[in-house]
Amino acid sequence: MNAVIIVAGGKGLRMGGDIPKQFLPIGGKPILMHTIERFLRYDTEMQVVLVLPQGQQEHWRGLCERYEFRLPHTVANGGETRFHSVKNGLALVADGVGLIGVHDGVRPFVSLGTIGACYGGAMRCGAVVPVIDVVETVRHMVSPEVSETVPRAEYKLVQTPQVFSAALLREAYRQPYTDFFTDDASVVERLGHRVSLVSGNRENIKITTPFDLTIAEALMPSFLSAGASV
Repeated sequence: MNAVIIVAGGKGLRMGGDIPKQFLPIGGKPILMHTIERFLRYDTEMQVVLVLPQGQQEHWRGLCERYEFRLPHTVANGGETRFHSVKNGLALVADGVGLIGVHDGVRPFVSLGTIGACYGGAMRCGAVVPVIDVVETVRHMVSPEVSETVPRAEYKLVQTPQVFSAALLREAYRQPYTDFFTDDASVVERLGHRVSLVSGNRENIKITTPFDLTIAEALMPSFLSAGASV
C-alpha cells in the first residue's frame, strides 16, 4: 500500500476573499475534493492523509456533508510551517506503507500519468519530483542594479506530488527544521540523498490567485471530459 499526504493549509489571502482557496468551488465542488479524487482514481487502496489547520476542519466536515463527499481520508492538524504540517501528516501514515507522496491541496489537475510516473520512479530510486520546462526567458538578479540572462534549459519548474520511500521520508523529517526546507525534496536532499526528476503535466497548476482560479475554471471541463489520464 502507498500513501499521499495532501497539504491544504492556505488562508486564501492572495485570493482576496474570506474563503480558504482549497475550499473554493470549481467544476461543481471544492478544489480540495477534486484533488483527493485524483489520487483515489489512480489507486483506490491509497491512504489519503489530509492536513488542515484545526480552525478549518469543522468547515471541511460541513462541506463533506453538503457535497456528500465520502471518499476515505484521515485529517491531520496543520503546523506552523509546511515542514511541520507534513510531519504531522506523516505521524498518521500507516505502518507498512511503501511509498509516500506529498501533494499541494490546490493542485487538482495533476494527471494520472504524472502520479504514476512519480510513484513508479520512487519505487526505483527512492525520491522523485515532477518538473516541467521553463518556457520564459530567465534572468538572475546579481544585485538590485545588475541582472543577467541564464540558460533556461538548465532550470525546471517543480510540481507535486513529490514521492519518496516511506523509510527515507520518515528519516528526513526527523531532522530539525531550518529555513532551507522549501519543499519535501529539500528536506530529503539535506540527508545527502539524490532526488530524481520525472515529467509533470503543465495543467498541474497551483491555484493561489484569482487569475489561477480563472484558468482552473477554463481547464476543468476539458480535463473532466478527457479523463485526465495522461
